[in-house]
Amino acid sequence: MTSIQERTDLLNKIGLDAQNKAALGSVLGTGNIGQASEGAGGRMQATIRINPDELTWDPSILVLPHGGEIDLELINDDRNTHCALLPSNGDRKFIWLVNHSRGRATLDLDGPGYYWFSSPTGNDEGRGLTGAIVVLGDAPPEARLDRPQQPRP
Repeated sequence: MTSIQERTDLLNKIGLDAQNKAALGSVLGTGNIGQASEGAGGRMQATIRINPDELTWDPSILVLPHGGEIDLELINDDRNTHCALLPSNGDRKFIWLVNHSRGRATLDLDGPGYYWFSSPTGNDEGRGLTGAIVVLGDAPPEARLDRPQQPRP
C-alpha cells in the first residue's frame, strides 16, 4: 500500500489531481495507483485484483505510458463473485470472476484518455468497485479539434 503522501505525489506527477484533468484522484479516492509494465515491442502488461473484503480494484487507477495493446490479468481474491466490464476499442470485454478465480483480457486502447472499468454485478459499482485506465500522451494532430484558442480564467 502506498501512503497518502505517495499517492498525492504520484497523482500530481501524472496530472490526475487537477481540475480540467478529470481529477481522477478525487473521484476514485480509494485503492492504489499502478503503472503498466512495457515489454519488447511496446506491448504492455498489468495485474488488477480484488482483495478480500475490500470491494475495490487494486490498483483502482492503472496508468499506461502510451496507447496500444495491454495484456491484463484480473484476480478475484474475494469470497464473492464479481465480474469485470473492460474498455477496448471496437468491443468491450466482459469477464466473470467467481470467488478465488482469475481471468485474462487483451485490451486495445489506442488513444490517450480516461477509460472506466467496473463490476456491474449486483450493486458492486455503487459500493465502490469502479476504476480507471489512464492512457498518457497527446492526441494525434488529425484527432484534434480545429478551433481557436480558448481563453482561460
